[in-house]
Amino acid sequence: MSLMKFKAGDRFPVIELPTLGGNPITLGAPQGNADWRLLVVYRGRHCPMCTRYLNEIELRKEQFHKLGIDIAAVSADSHDQAMAHRKELSISYPLAYDLNLSQMRQLGLYVSEPRSAQETDHLFAEPGLYVINDQGKVQVIDISNGPFVRPELDVLLAGLAFIRNPDNHYPIRGTYE
Repeated sequence: MSLMKFKAGDRFPVIELPTLGGNPITLGAPQGNADWRLLVVYRGRHCPMCTRYLNEIELRKEQFHKLGIDIAAVSADSHDQAMAHRKELSISYPLAYDLNLSQMRQLGLYVSEPRSAQETDHLFAEPGLYVINDQGKVQVIDISNGPFVRPELDVLLAGLAFIRNPDNHYPIRGTYE
């Protein structure tokens, strides 16, 4: 099956998943006072690069919040795997789990099989990052086929500050087919 290309400017699909906090979240819907959402898809507990990246996002959480952007992360890990991973994380944003293959495909993510039982016991999504705007549309997309390529967070923050500045009238880019 070929990968579905998720298009910039498309409405983010309604996907509701459980979180370790006990409350389910709709992945693309911001919470609290935020009107935009940063959604990070990570590979799972088995990925030390994901652990580092999620912790780095937490260090910049207030900067995202000042821009009106809340944060959530999601993986295909089970509840037990997410709970075990939580012990390695220093984050305060929602951590969702149980992303299934159909949802991964819906988001246009690359999907991998585990290399061994020691890595994990299920298919998992490779990294993805989505910024969903106040109209529920995908403003920014970054999808990778491996753990080594992810947006640099300070560059992302600077770009989002530029986009969110109403004087810049910055449109969603990459919409030409």
